[in-house]
Amino acid sequence: MKHLVEVEPATETAGPAYRNARAKDGLLQPPPGLNSCWDIFRTAVEKYPNNPMLGRRSVVDGKAGEYTWVTYKQVYDVVMKLAASISKSGIKQGECCGIYGANCPEWIISMEACNALGVCCVPLYDSLGAGAVEFIICHAEIQVVFVEEKKIAELLKTCHATSKYLKTIISFGGVTNDHKEEAKNHGLSIFSWEEFLITGGSHQVDLPEKKRSDICTIMYTSGTTGDPKGVMLSNESLVVNVVGPDSVLQYVGEVFDQDDVYLSYLPLAHVFDRMFEEVFIYHGSKIGFWRGDVKLLVDDIAALKPTVFCAVPRVLDRIYSGLTAKISAGGMLKKTLFNIAYKMKRDSMRKGIKHEKAAPFFDKLVFSKVKERLGGRLRVIVSGGAPLAVPVEEFLRVVTCAYVVQGYVSIPNEFSMVGTVGPPVQHVDVRLESVSEMGYDALSSIPRGEICIRGSVLFSGYYKREDLSQEVMIDGWFHTGDVGEWQPDGSLKVIDRKKNIFKLSQGEYVAVENLENVYGVLQEIDSIWVYGNSFESCLVAVVNPNQQVLEHWAEQHGITGNFAELCKNSRAKEHILTELKKIAKEKKLKGFEFIKAIHLDPLPFDIERDLITPTYKKKRSQMLKYYQGEIDALYKGLK
Repeated sequence: MKHLVEVEPATETAGPAYRNARAKDGLLQPPPGLNSCWDIFRTAVEKYPNNPMLGRRSVVDGKAGEYTWVTYKQVYDVVMKLAASISKSGIKQGECCGIYGANCPEWIISMEACNALGVCCVPLYDSLGAGAVEFIICHAEIQVVFVEEKKIAELLKTCHATSKYLKTIISFGGVTNDHKEEAKNHGLSIFSWEEFLITGGSHQVDLPEKKRSDICTIMYTSGTTGDPKGVMLSNESLVVNVVGPDSVLQYVGEVFDQDDVYLSYLPLAHVFDRMFEEVFIYHGSKIGFWRGDVKLLVDDIAALKPTVFCAVPRVLDRIYSGLTAKISAGGMLKKTLFNIAYKMKRDSMRKGIKHEKAAPFFDKLVFSKVKERLGGRLRVIVSGGAPLAVPVEEFLRVVTCAYVVQGYVSIPNEFSMVGTVGPPVQHVDVRLESVSEMGYDALSSIPRGEICIRGSVLFSGYYKREDLSQEVMIDGWFHTGDVGEWQPDGSLKVIDRKKNIFKLSQGEYVAVENLENVYGVLQEIDSIWVYGNSFESCLVAVVNPNQQVLEHWAEQHGITGNFAELCKNSRAKEHILTELKKIAKEKKLKGFEFIKAIHLDPLPFDIERDLITPTYKKKRSQMLKYYQGEIDALYKGLK
């Protein structure tokens, strides 16, 4: 296959192992002297001391001003002060320090101070509730937490359980007298940012040696069933990942450099954003932080003028919807001109002409306006977290005048690879493993199977959960749970999920059996099949209502008709949807776990229609085939 070389033959259950043809002599390695995440920052400070590093917008009388910046050297000086204070608090190399809050300069400064001391940085998801925060602090035995000012109250709620481990809290901003009083009651020290910076005094820190194999960060997943899992990432994993994106851009003769500007808005608690922020630190680039409000994101983009934009598909879907709505509202003449320009450029790109040469006249006349809305300087869009829908990817490639890259990771400017994640990056080997129970054969003429990855970029296991690590890491291969299909050009297409866990378009995982158990307790329901996919942001369901309960409700509300007719009645659907929402609230489900639309089927799921097994387990792929029309109609009705 083009773009690939075979490095290991097929086995009885797995296809051959492939790697990127550009890595045929060996997988990509980090440059000499780059052994830890601290080295990434330290070398950037040495090379680019006066480059602006971290920027935020000052807000005066409710109005946001321009971005103001601190340089690499200024950040370094604060990091060293902070490291002295952390060191004096008694935390040792290899122990854990938590960071809880939305992206901001203090988040990065706290992270770098941890990196300096070889202290393991444990981000707490900004969207996690107190239950998960409490679990992580206890599980990782976290002694020190840096926290966003408005999250202090949330953190203090956990102290009844966490004060066994937690000794020190440092606010990114100030602390109130109430906070101090409550912390004191739990035997904790709490400091404002400025107070803590001076606790280190003139203490000179001897920075310890850090090895590539050291665990640099533990990132807890938001958890689909049960407690969150701690994903251990070594220095080596992050350092190799930092040089990976450059190898992708080299396909088109581009590199990331000190002139790049990156917008920090995806959660730093997730590896996708953390990795890219490390990439731009390595290159001495600017990182500007958003104001934390999705409604103001476009305004922040206009002010910052980023050159690189990372996003999950849900964000890109919104941009796509916003742009298409604006085009539709622009009058007949503008709309016609746009459609002509779009078709001409897309057709040229489909023939293999690169985006910058496909329609330069229309780029200036039509598409430059789209580019301006995204700040005017955008050259690379990176999508991750879930697959990007083909129409959205195609649209963005045509109209933004930027390279669009997604997944494991695709080659920029290869229009034929739209809808795939491209060939493997140069620091991993990839193979497909057959999933016989789902009918996927990695050895067939069109190889399909679970995507397995091998390489030093992989995580080092789940913290304190060797059992879970062994489930997904077998003979050095990480089993992703994604089902892929090799394309003739060597690119990989994600076509399914192996387990009954899937991602929605905003990157949130849904444990579907768990939800069906929650919703299935309703007396109004005999059975329920919950559905979602990574191109949609919400869940829908097919419900078998309980005939007796529904008919009784209809009688009380003066609605006539037999059972099949009641299942088509809009008021009956609304009633059951309301009951589903009630139990979702009662069980404290997350917003994305709420069902937004339903189809009522009077016929129970049965073996005759091949919808269930003899042991009454749902055959989900068969159900999707059978109800595809209804599912499409439900999503269409929501838009």
